[in-house]
Amino acid sequence: VLVLQLSWALVGGQVRYSVPEEAKAGTVVGRLAQDLGLEAGEPEARRLRLVSQGRRASVEVSGASGALVVSSRLDREELCGKSAPCSVRLEVLVERPLRVFHVELEVTDINDNAPVFHVKEEALNIAEHTTLPGSRFPLEGASDADVGANAQLSYSLSPSEHFGLDVQKTEEEGESLFLVLRKPLDRETMPIHRLVLTASDGGRPPLTGTVELVITVLDVNDNAPQFNQSVYKVKVLEGSEPGALLITLSATDLDEGISSDIMYLFSKHVNAEVKETFSIEENKGEMRLRGHLDYEEKGSYEIAIEARDKGFPPLSGHCKVVVEVLDVNDNAPEVWVTSLSVPVPEDAAVGTVVALLSVSDRDSGANGRVRCTVWPSAPFGLVSTFAGSYSLVLLEALDRERVSEYEVEVRAEDGGAPPLRASRGLRVPISDVNDNPPVFSADTFDVFVEENNPLGAFLCQVSASDPDTGENGRVSYILRNSTVAGSALVSFLSVSLANGSIYAKRAFDFEQLRSFYFQVEAKDNGSPSLSAAITVNVYISDQNDNAPAILYPTSQNGSIAVEVVPRLADEDYLVTKVVADDEDNAQNAWLSYHIAHSSDSTLFHLAPHSGELRTTRSLRSTDFLKHKVVVVVRDHGDPPLSSTVTVGILLAD
Repeated sequence: VLVLQLSWALVGGQVRYSVPEEAKAGTVVGRLAQDLGLEAGEPEARRLRLVSQGRRASVEVSGASGALVVSSRLDREELCGKSAPCSVRLEVLVERPLRVFHVELEVTDINDNAPVFHVKEEALNIAEHTTLPGSRFPLEGASDADVGANAQLSYSLSPSEHFGLDVQKTEEEGESLFLVLRKPLDRETMPIHRLVLTASDGGRPPLTGTVELVITVLDVNDNAPQFNQSVYKVKVLEGSEPGALLITLSATDLDEGISSDIMYLFSKHVNAEVKETFSIEENKGEMRLRGHLDYEEKGSYEIAIEARDKGFPPLSGHCKVVVEVLDVNDNAPEVWVTSLSVPVPEDAAVGTVVALLSVSDRDSGANGRVRCTVWPSAPFGLVSTFAGSYSLVLLEALDRERVSEYEVEVRAEDGGAPPLRASRGLRVPISDVNDNPPVFSADTFDVFVEENNPLGAFLCQVSASDPDTGENGRVSYILRNSTVAGSALVSFLSVSLANGSIYAKRAFDFEQLRSFYFQVEAKDNGSPSLSAAITVNVYISDQNDNAPAILYPTSQNGSIAVEVVPRLADEDYLVTKVVADDEDNAQNAWLSYHIAHSSDSTLFHLAPHSGELRTTRSLRSTDFLKHKVVVVVRDHGDPPLSSTVTVGILLAD
């Protein structure tokens, strides 16, 4: 059953509904999701929900439909007492993005409370004869927990020839109820009169309550004490010290002797709370503060006072003391966090709502007006969304790598003199987004490696850092596709995905490849991932792995090369020149020539640097016809490598 009474358009983030109290659970108050402009399916997807501030709301949001429905008993009197209208303020949240809406739910009254008198029987003592017709006796009226017409009471008295009822209403004193004597009483004729006072409220149908009036007819004492005014008004600051004098009451009695001696006391209608809070001195009429006054608990008291003489029977006069409690600034503001959306992504847009807060002060007037600030003033600020409600919003862009967490303090200060303050601390962590690529310490990296390295040899390690966290900061390494000497790079090298260590997949040969370069890419694990690259220059150094090669003289099929020298050759005659080459580099390719064996050591010598074989002296007729010289060609490696060649020499005429 839809009991929506009134719904305005969404204005300033606020929706208003009305529902009668005692509506059954499940009653639809309003189509909240529709009124907030949400499409079908959004209420559940965006987690449309109420935010509680400590008071049971008695309504809830239906997850599927997004309707606001009654969830438990709604009792207007329990929620608001006598205050009217009775409005319950609710905060409604939706996420993605986070928004707050304010719902004002008015709970209307039904006539579910009958008038109630505080006693079932009220006794009065009225003297015969001396009490004149028209005399008035104050009665305590009934109370009705409802409001409006349902709490407007009318009174009636059971039929009596002696008594009538008078109800007086004034702006100052409110409603006063009196029993009026219409005809003199005669105790001997009727010592006790029993009447029924009925209170009816204005509901339809009306509800009623009754109290029995028991009137005892007394003799003697014909003048009651009289106060000089019917209502006394007193103002007192809350928190005043017990024992403080509030007022001194004074009444007069025209009788003489004991009948004019007056006692001051609280009326029998005064409840225990008043007696615990105030005291009255019986003989002097001094009314003093006895307990503690708290404006926030109760702002005023209406106290019925009786002045009773000591005649027989005693007569009484009555007045009312209205005590107005004045507020002092004795309550500091209170700050509540009703919703906190953390962590906040570092790429959150300016204006993002981070938290919802409520602020209140139990004092009134300037003492209860609260001003809120946030410290530090950046990057967050406060935006007032409703009376007593604030949103903590983002004012500046965030950078988790610069500040990963903020300690925010919301400060509240009231308008009292001096002001009272309160604060609430919030921890706002910042979550990482992948906004930083990996970074190498340099653009290039040089590696030096000797040829003939073993397979799998470690060459170097490149390392990149990423200031992001988690997967966004976890770096992996790959080789960028390229070729080296016509072959794919991956056939030469491998890289550790986890730590950037680079290994050789083949042995390098200086004589084939002296240097090359490639790029290593560092990629984070964010989504999408970010990357950077470094160029690695590889320089291969030579090893002495090649022996000198004899280019001349050459031998074929194992034969010895033969050089012919005329017998007439003089000293230092060039017999031949040994020519060799070494594929190595630098000192590994520096060659020297030496005679390892000669058939005649006196006849030939060899230049160590040029390899020239020359005669040491002029030839003689006695020299042998044939000679053999073994030449060693040696490089300067460590250790050195060498080759040999045998030179045959034939002396000819």
